[in-house]
Amino acid sequence: MGNWLVERRLSQVASRLKSLRSELAVIDEQLVHLGDDADDQAIRALVSETASASYEARDAQRHVDRLSGHRAKVAEEIAALEERQDELLDRM
Repeated sequence: MGNWLVERRLSQVASRLKSLRSELAVIDEQLVHLGDDADDQAIRALVSETASASYEARDAQRHVDRLSGHRAKVAEEIAALEERQDELLDRM
């Protein structure tokens, strides 16, 4: 593989890594807030003992779970891109 092609691919990987790391930081911040909200909703559900409060607590927790799953996928993609970056650097 030509050196220019390796450099081009490295540039693409680095750009994608930067974007994903930024996205991961936003997700982490959102998880903190959503987690706090889910905890508050769970406490309200325990105190009020109403069906609607229980539904809201479960719904808030589902949001946290979905975002956690998305975070895991982004983290996996970052790890794969870092491995690809290492392979490209070894080729240089």
